[in-house]
Amino acid sequence: MKSELDIRSQEMLPAVEAEMRAVLKANNGTPDLFYGMMHYHMGWADANLQPAHVHAGKRIRPLLCLLVCQAAGGDWQQAVPAAAAIEILHNFTLIHDDIEDVSPTRRGRDTVWQLWGVPQAINSGDAMFALAHLALVRLLERGVEAPIVVEALRRFDETCLRLTQGQYADMDFEKRDTVSVADYIEMITGKTAVLVSYSAAVGALIAGADSRTINHYAQYGLELGLAFQVIDDILGIWGDEKRTGKSAATDIITRKKTMPVLDGLSRSTALQELYSDDTPNDDFVPRVIAILDEVGSHEFAASKATTHSENALQHLHAANPVGEAAQALNQLTATLLHRDF
Repeated sequence: MKSELDIRSQEMLPAVEAEMRAVLKANNGTPDLFYGMMHYHMGWADANLQPAHVHAGKRIRPLLCLLVCQAAGGDWQQAVPAAAAIEILHNFTLIHDDIEDVSPTRRGRDTVWQLWGVPQAINSGDAMFALAHLALVRLLERGVEAPIVVEALRRFDETCLRLTQGQYADMDFEKRDTVSVADYIEMITGKTAVLVSYSAAVGALIAGADSRTINHYAQYGLELGLAFQVIDDILGIWGDEKRTGKSAATDIITRKKTMPVLDGLSRSTALQELYSDDTPNDDFVPRVIAILDEVGSHEFAASKATTHSENALQHLHAANPVGEAAQALNQLTATLLHRDF
């Protein structure tokens, strides 16, 4: 038997996909290279710009936007342009992230910059940034009142600024010897949580919810994003590779500054010495994990994830979602938070 989340997803996500294709002009045969690079990144085209179907993410943020809109008493179809704008914006950040991180692959394929060069990839990301804003303006065509659209755009730009601040901090951390857990929380707030927060808040805004309800949904999204990232950090070290699809050693080998590692570095001089030595060592990963286990970094990160999860659920309850969409929203929240960590 299908869950309410499955039912809503199968109804809502095709509408978001159709809206994004309309905004990115993906319905008129083979595109020119300007739009073709975007279509490739979205998984709609191959490197020759021929139609393709590549899995390009679970579309959690747009789904969250539409579920909140309906659970807050609104018509989710009115919010489809906002959901599309959120996903287009997210994908713009990925194109630029790949350039800044010098990542050659994404989703099992060459990245846009790897195929067409850095200058064109930068321009393609810039175009998607602009198109995300144009997608949001299409709310007017769905009968959303102009003052609400203006407020949605203001919040959208504030979110964009926080996203770039989070990316700045992430890149800055690579050059710094010392990063605190508080610094890290601030970074993932910008890089991850604010877009989840916006997704929930704008759904409530379009539904015509009062400011108190919108704020609860915004805080729910923020805490949900933080909890999700911290859980990912834990799974990146201690997770079951068969379930996560990612080597548990990757985050450590790349010396990624995740929450458990930062906590361990703050507690252990032995771990600090390990991380300061760039000499290749086959024992590096097991030694790091042993130290993290010894100083309790798993428990520390798990407690943080639990706190953010509980905060998210409290704000969701306070927002008082209603109807079948509320059931789906609770199921989505459980899916994101109830992972073994």
